[in-house]
Amino acid sequence: MGRDGIAGLVCLVTSLALFAATIGLPEASLLVPVGPGFYPRIILGITAALSAALVIIDFTGRATRLEAPAAAPKNYRLVLVSFAIVGVYVALLPWLGFRIATLVFVLVMQVALEPPRSRNSWLRVLIVAVVTTLITYFVFERYLSVLLPRGRWTDF
Repeated sequence: MGRDGIAGLVCLVTSLALFAATIGLPEASLLVPVGPGFYPRIILGITAALSAALVIIDFTGRATRLEAPAAAPKNYRLVLVSFAIVGVYVALLPWLGFRIATLVFVLVMQVALEPPRSRNSWLRVLIVAVVTTLITYFVFERYLSVLLPRGRWTDF
């Protein structure tokens, strides 16, 4: 068994143990249709299934054995820039609010990671930022009823 199989086995055992731990959580009630164990069980079930697939692929030898690719050069500057962008996002979140701060964060992070080179690339960056912000807002604020920060400057 190779490294992938061992990693898959460790993840499989861990996810199954954590899945078993969610069985003791309270069930859904009439007021709340989804209990506290619902989402962890979904994530842990998917993790267990993917880990089992990794073990099976490694065990059967179907994974192609290639030489390790040449290591990419280390880019410490990009790491520092990414941390700085996250720090500014966290600092501006209470002032701008979740929707505006997240839109700007996703947009700036995409540009920092891979600068757009054409008009279509800029359009794609903008669309991804808007869609990401809208999806996270609706999932957390509307569906899960999580109160997201409103901006002190914008009240939005």
